[in-house]
Amino acid sequence: MSSTSTALTLSQARRIALHAQGLAKGRPTTPITSGLVGRTFKQLQLVQIDSVNVLSRSHYLPFFARLGNYDRSLVDTHSSYAPRKMMEYWAHEASFIQPEHFADLKLWQNRVWVGASKVPSELRADLEQQILALLGRSRPMTARAITARIAHVEERDASNWGWNWNSVKRVLEDLFEQGVVAAAGRTDTFERRYALVEKVLPAGLIEAEDPDPLEAMVRLIDAAARAHGVGTVRCFADYFRLPIKASAAAVATLVQRGQLESVEVTGWPGEQFRHVQAALPRRARGRALLSPFDSLVFERRRLEQLFGFHYRLEIYTPAPKRQFGYYVLPFLLGESIVARVDLKADRGSKVLLARAVHSEPGAPANTAQELAEELMLMA
Repeated sequence: MSSTSTALTLSQARRIALHAQGLAKGRPTTPITSGLVGRTFKQLQLVQIDSVNVLSRSHYLPFFARLGNYDRSLVDTHSSYAPRKMMEYWAHEASFIQPEHFADLKLWQNRVWVGASKVPSELRADLEQQILALLGRSRPMTARAITARIAHVEERDASNWGWNWNSVKRVLEDLFEQGVVAAAGRTDTFERRYALVEKVLPAGLIEAEDPDPLEAMVRLIDAAARAHGVGTVRCFADYFRLPIKASAAAVATLVQRGQLESVEVTGWPGEQFRHVQAALPRRARGRALLSPFDSLVFERRRLEQLFGFHYRLEIYTPAPKRQFGYYVLPFLLGESIVARVDLKADRGSKVLLARAVHSEPGAPANTAQELAEELMLMA
């Protein structure tokens, strides 16, 4: 570490990180407006999407953690109606991103969508032509509706319980990956409503020239660093799932430009960087149940080094081998993660089930009371 690095304690680094993520202070006491939801999203830069609905769709939970009781339709409005403040694309897995990041991510998301390779090339070309022509003259449509409109029929393998998609859906997902089509929103059953990307992006972004790859990476890493407050190259790269080598070069550029400064955090191995606009609050007063897909817990190594909290999602772990439960949410209190709770929404009975609760070593005496209040608010 350079001798010019600023020294931070682990507590200071935690407070910087929590402030950057909108989790360092108490929730608003005024009604939650569309503008407040939009500002929260802009602070986070992205929100991960996941289909698991055992508690709530994952993209609604980060807003609840930071804002408390709010109207979830406000999130839907930002992602489904022009001018969109949120749009879907690949980032930290499938995510809502800011539209201004779309072109940069399209350059750097090197995912290879293998699903379309299962469609014969001649059929694929024909379907692409039909799909793009249909979307050019229609409103946003689901894969199911597009299949019906172009009268595509095929037999599917009923024994395949996984991603048993027809060729239309596979081609659509490939076009989505390429950035040719986009999601104009979701149905109540969480199906994407596809549209040509130019019908989803704001006009000014459609007309913009293709970005320079190096500057695109710098912008993405700067956004990730703002959302972290303080972190390593690995932390920043993981936020948008960017390649490490190019991310390190972007960090060096941002240090050179004075946007990042090198810091040394006691007890956190390696080299860390702090964004120059990152604030250090005197104390952290937040309280929140964090989704397994919350951006504070994205990078598990960072979570353990910064908060001393080892965490893994056990959805795919056989039930007898689970240590804490199926859908476990970390419980943040102040600047510490003090407990974990296995939650399930029993929608038929309109009850929130806390199927297991585990406190962390050193959890304060008021943990149970604070958790009970948070669970009542969530319920």
